Amino acid sequence: MNISGQAIYDARKLGTGKMLTLGLQHLFAMFGATVLVPIITGLSMSATLLFAGLGTLIFHLCTKFKVPAFLGSSFAFLGGYAAVVQMGMANGLTQAEALPYACIGVFCAGLIYFVLAGLFSVFGPAKVMRFFPPVVTGPIIIAIGLILSGSAINNCNQNWWIAMLAIAIIILCNIWGRGMIRIIPILLGVLGSYFVALCFGMVDFTAVKEAAWVGLPVKWENTAFAVFSNPNWNLIIAAILAIIPISLATMMEHIGDMCAISSTTGINYLEDPGLHRTLIGDGLATALASLFGAPANTTYGENTGVLNLSKVYDPRVIRIAAVFAIILSFCPKFSAIISSIPTAVIGGVSLVLYGMISAVGVRNVVENKVDFKASRNVIVLAVILVLAIGISYSSAGAITIGSIHMSGLAVAAIVGVILNAVLPGKDYEFGKNEMGDMSVDFEVNRLKKDE
Repeated sequence: MNISGQAIYDARKLGTGKMLTLGLQHLFAMFGATVLVPIITGLSMSATLLFAGLGTLIFHLCTKFKVPAFLGSSFAFLGGYAAVVQMGMANGLTQAEALPYACIGVFCAGLIYFVLAGLFSVFGPAKVMRFFPPVVTGPIIIAIGLILSGSAINNCNQNWWIAMLAIAIIILCNIWGRGMIRIIPILLGVLGSYFVALCFGMVDFTAVKEAAWVGLPVKWENTAFAVFSNPNWNLIIAAILAIIPISLATMMEHIGDMCAISSTTGINYLEDPGLHRTLIGDGLATALASLFGAPANTTYGENTGVLNLSKVYDPRVIRIAAVFAIILSFCPKFSAIISSIPTAVIGGVSLVLYGMISAVGVRNVVENKVDFKASRNVIVLAVILVLAIGISYSSAGAITIGSIHMSGLAVAAIVGVILNAVLPGKDYEFGKNEMGDMSVDFEVNRLKKDE
């Protein structure tokens, strides 16, 4: 990518008041998507906010405080959490007991970022990315959304009118909204449908009344460490195998986000501080968050949209938002309010979100102009989709090898990478198509640079 350098607007020139306001704006932009992941998965809300803030600060440290990126909850791992919870419940565990096993899998996925960063540093992006072309990552992303679609419908079944209201608000804000309204359609969809549900007496505030105003955001029983008091080693291995392949998609998302932030600011962050440093920052933040029961982290498109709107690219403003998130994580009453959101509201939001995840996979394939006249590409795509979806919706829900269970997504990713590597005709070249390189983004509401 050829991007001419341009000076970063020094936020300190704005004064303390405006800097704090800009930080709050970034907090508001990331908030709706970040809290949605723990609501859907059952992970700790307080830990999510804590490690969104800490993860962002860690990322800035790893990238020499140069990249204006905020790290929030990743949607890409939703399928992994769901698959591990399903396997855990089949082994007699509750959802709360199974989630720490999924966190172990996410921790290992975070470590894969270090592997890719090392490969990039040694061999360069072009050679490494040949093994992870859009014909592999695109179908994997499509499958993630389709596998999750059943749970969205089940949640909507609780009250379709409320679910449809959430869907309508998200669509209206995302298509016809302007400025900040378009950046936060998920948050507005949740707030609007939540308010209507509240008016009709569908919200239970018992937990909110009982929650304290101040408390620690991390509980031992929610962490990955809790598993080892009485570990199920087969489930640990199964969780790792189920979730690690998802990192193939999230690392491509990370690269696309770095390209987008570079395009927005006019500074080539892929060269300085370097893609290897940004990958390490993202991977370290994800690994650390998962150990303490928080979702995987990813760089957020919403905040890139705010950068584009404000034209203030100083990373200090992002770090102010991170500090605000950390402070908010120490309020259990706030977490209880978020947890009181009705299931139907989450169903409506999830229906849009899961569909958009699959649409991102389609976009990844289309914008990279994958040639489906070539039989090898058709075979790779077909095998990935059928394995991922077929295994996931089979009676067993996984493939069992000895005592190890492998999810459909894990099997599909492994087979897809191998097929792409051995079949002749590989033609993908990273860096040749900037639009294609930026097309892996799980956020619903990214603003384009020219908007």
